[in-house]
Amino acid sequence: MSIKRIDDAFARCEKRSALVPYITCGDPSATGTLEIMHAMVKGGVDIIELGMPFSDPMADGKVIQLAAERALAKGMTLNGVLDVVKQFRQDDQET
Repeated sequence: MSIKRIDDAFARCEKRSALVPYITCGDPSATGTLEIMHAMVKGGVDIIELGMPFSDPMADGKVIQLAAERALAKGMTLNGVLDVVKQFRQDDQET
């Protein structure tokens, strides 16, 4: 993660709030996550918060809990999350 990249994203927002959506990596799939990330950029997001699914996300609420369960059931791992980010970076070095 680049702090400068995040600082730059907030600086571009100037007098508006930044749009920073959260998605769980691997839900609905690794490929689906990558497609969603690119669609978010086309839709105007400033920063993407990409969640690492884990087995006990109780504090995150039911929607994120279920997303994590689905991602884990499909085999998402830390290495899988890093692979999705690597693929995303091939087309987007800014978001």
